[in-house]
Amino acid sequence: MPRHRIEIANAERATEKLIRKAIRAALRYEKVPFRAKVNVTVTDDAGIRELNREHRQIDAPTDVLSFPLLDWVDGQGDLPQPWDYDPATKCVEIGDVVISAQRAAAQAEEFGHSFERECGYLVVHSILHLLGYDHVDEGPRKALMRGFEEDIMLLVLGRQKKKKTEKG
Repeated sequence: MPRHRIEIANAERATEKLIRKAIRAALRYEKVPFRAKVNVTVTDDAGIRELNREHRQIDAPTDVLSFPLLDWVDGQGDLPQPWDYDPATKCVEIGDVVISAQRAAAQAEEFGHSFERECGYLVVHSILHLLGYDHVDEGPRKALMRGFEEDIMLLVLGRQKKKKTEKG
């Protein structure tokens, strides 16, 4: 398998390690046959809200944003040409991921699981978007993407028990 390049800004060490593991698992699962480069920025709700407003015209924070550079659909597309590779890294940049750690922590609490599980899921979800998967409708494409997310998360975290809450 190709060695991918992952650049991460603003993440704590443990979170950075998890992000790398999730990206590598998703790219391996999808059998990406070339050296891919992914840029990840970890921010807060204010930072992601600004990006969401600028790029999607939605004035609200979100959990993760994906900015794909490949023109792929459902993990399929033209393989990169020689000129697509960065001469310095010998990688093809496939896109950028921006995660709100603040939103991930809130959602982990809301859903009753760990921050690691939520952050890993958001990274996997975003990488699938970079590879052309989408969930714009409730149909088979959404189900396909969700199944892949679950499979990849098993590679990232293994089986995890739900966090005990006051209600459960």
